[in-house]
Amino acid sequence: MKGELSENDLKYKAEAYCSSMERCVADVEAKLSQWGATPEMMEKIVRHLQDERYIDQKRFCSAFVRDKYRFNQWGRVKICQALRMKKIPADVIAKGLEEVDEREYMEVLSGLIEQKRRSVKACTEYERNGKLIRFAVGRGFEMEAVCRCVKQTGEDDVYLD
Repeated sequence: MKGELSENDLKYKAEAYCSSMERCVADVEAKLSQWGATPEMMEKIVRHLQDERYIDQKRFCSAFVRDKYRFNQWGRVKICQALRMKKIPADVIAKGLEEVDEREYMEVLSGLIEQKRRSVKACTEYERNGKLIRFAVGRGFEMEAVCRCVKQTGEDDVYLD
């Protein structure tokens, strides 16, 4: 059987947990709960971690946004949904999404669509474009950006206007 951890033990364990990578408050609270911390202890430890800058919602949001659109190739909509699930405040999410480099974002989308265009099977260009649009929107990209990108990479896209 595991012995109960003291508040100091939990604090040190949380500091180590937060030092390994960028974390948000919701992740830390979930981990503390898993380790058996009471709500009062959790509140004190989270406050300590924020005061000592182990966790910072804005910093986490910026890192999360960069990581998800560059490496996971997610669009703004999907990133926003994931951040909401992590209980990040809406104003912090908005500022994090404003930091997205529009040129790089569109390059990610174009590359994603080009890659999918080579592998998708369709009888007509219309059907192929429909599949590409559904795919990109499913990855969280905005419809307007997706249509613009599909139009730039397609052959006969008059119906996309």
